[in-house]
Amino acid sequence: MLTLATSDGFELSACNLFYVFDAEKISFVVASSDETEHIKNISKNQRVAGTVVLETKIVGKIEGVQFRGEFLETHDEALKKLYFKNFPYALATNPKLWEIKIDYFKLTDNTLGFGKKIIWTQSFL
Repeated sequence: MLTLATSDGFELSACNLFYVFDAEKISFVVASSDETEHIKNISKNQRVAGTVVLETKIVGKIEGVQFRGEFLETHDEALKKLYFKNFPYALATNPKLWEIKIDYFKLTDNTLGFGKKIIWTQSFL
């Protein structure tokens, strides 16, 4: 699961979403409905931030990413196929799928040394 933070410019919202990651497109794919607070927010502001972290209580094994990107409805068949391959039960609800195009990652990986951080950015201009 990933945690997603959105804003309509005034109010903030956070939620958890099941996701798949497409390394080639550097994008997360998630399912969500138009009635949710976070989707209402992205209709006004497509910039989002979030985190994905592995659960552990062992400090030396902490791994996770913080990210920022643009949240867009996807019609990409390859991304849809990837999502439903990982979550086939979701087909029953015919969800709307969304792509989070990542332009910033900050990886924290204590398995590489305490507090080890790696930052990656991409410009879409």
